[in-house]
Amino acid sequence: MSALTNDEKLVRMANQIATFFRTYPEDEAVAGIHKHLVAFWAPKMIRALTAYLPAGGDKVDPLVVKALSEEPKSESPVRPATRDPQLVGEGASDAG
Repeated sequence: MSALTNDEKLVRMANQIATFFRTYPEDEAVAGIHKHLVAFWAPKMIRALTAYLPAGGDKVDPLVVKALSEEPKSESPVRPATRDPQLVGEGASDAG
């Protein structure tokens, strides 16, 4: 068994995200995938996956391709606290 290349790992992870969101209506799924990638993936990872699409896009779930190629037309179905985790607690302070 050979080790996966970095591109193959990115495709596998992206497709797993798409599998999670597949139960939602397409526009919500695309938004959820897009938001997840932006929130949890390093920009370098997103660029690498996007660069991989012309050569191996047929291995990437169509929902992922759509999430990478267009702005979401809907809100993510994920609750707000996990939709934009970098914003959780924004404005909060524990300074007394």
